[in-house]
Amino acid sequence: MNRKLAMVLAAGVGISLALTGCSAGGSGSGSGSSGSGKKGGLISIIVNDPSNPYWQTEGKVASAEAKSLGYKSNVSASKGDTNTESNLIDTAITNKSVAIILDPANASGSIGAVKKADAAGIPVILVNAEINQTGLAKAQLVSNNAQGAAIGAQQWVKDVGDSGNYAELFGAPSDNNAQTRSNGYKTVLSQYPNLKEVAKQVANWDRTQGHDKTQSILQANPDIKGIIAGNDEMALGAIAALKESGKLDQVKVGGFDGSPDAADAIKAGELQYTVLQPVATFAKKAVQEADSYIRTGKTGVSQEKQSFDCILVTKDNVDDFTAPFTLKQ
Repeated sequence: MNRKLAMVLAAGVGISLALTGCSAGGSGSGSGSSGSGKKGGLISIIVNDPSNPYWQTEGKVASAEAKSLGYKSNVSASKGDTNTESNLIDTAITNKSVAIILDPANASGSIGAVKKADAAGIPVILVNAEINQTGLAKAQLVSNNAQGAAIGAQQWVKDVGDSGNYAELFGAPSDNNAQTRSNGYKTVLSQYPNLKEVAKQVANWDRTQGHDKTQSILQANPDIKGIIAGNDEMALGAIAALKESGKLDQVKVGGFDGSPDAADAIKAGELQYTVLQPVATFAKKAVQEADSYIRTGKTGVSQEKQSFDCILVTKDNVDDFTAPFTLKQ
């Protein structure tokens, strides 16, 4: 494994702090026990959908870190629904959680849920996805999606070539990450005028939808050379559809997340690459910042928004996988 990859993953190195003008302590009005100097109690962890290995890892890592620091933890899932998320926040408040780790269901729609927790004096640390308001959450930890999309698109061009028709599978529109990645792809691919996007379908991060939308794309555009997907689940769905149509050798597919299934698909020669999001790194760090806030009233980080660089995974380094969403150091 090359030195650059090791350096990016090592001990949280590769974190870039986005300038937001807000302190990591937030500006919430809640009057809970944060900063009491004590630790222990319940940390509630709310992810999106643990049937997706990415979110499953997010919840498992955060829960394990909470327990290692002396807290109780529970993991629940909103399934991307803001009403469910709101109810889970209510439950966390009722259960007197000392902190909430939240992967928000909706960039705008989750603001109200975070406000409720803040008003109850419970610090909220956001992971993976942002909300469209600063100063409520004590921290927002996300992948550097623009950087990840750029390195993915650059590799995609190497695999597909600089001309021909292609399609894009887009994630959930309610998640800012979907548009950020799509914009990142466009920034790179627009530099190649002979590459033409003939289809763009929303598949909501889902493998089954990725499969079905790819089937429709192939029927309307049988001559496409490549599919660039917003995450691995959609990419793997596309691969399944391409296998069924006998076109996997003709159409190159790129993913995003760094899931174990994506790694296996790369090894099998079915997926060209994935972009690894260091979810295990920032899920762990989110709990550490929550612990710091509980004990001291500060997260220990100067900025609310923190982004973590992604890593390109291809056949050249895929054997360096050691655990879900991590590479050997």
